[in-house]
Amino acid sequence: VDAFQAWCGPCKPVVNLFQKIRNEVGSNLLHFAVAEVDSVDALEKYRGQCEPVFLFYAGGELVAVVRGADAPLLQKTILEQL
Repeated sequence: VDAFQAWCGPCKPVVNLFQKIRNEVGSNLLHFAVAEVDSVDALEKYRGQCEPVFLFYAGGELVAVVRGADAPLLQKTILEQL
């Protein structure tokens, strides 16, 4: 989940990375979503930050968090979680 604030928007450059990885591993294993933190009470702790935050969930549980648009770290985290 790309958790973003309305004033800065979702991290568009990372969408291409997720699409590339999703094509490589198969669409059933990886799902990408965006969530505006000002609209979701459960994401309140991510409000007021100017860097993108990526939340990784498995089985309904938060399993990893990556702060910033660090493509190598995002790719590593995705592959580790899969």
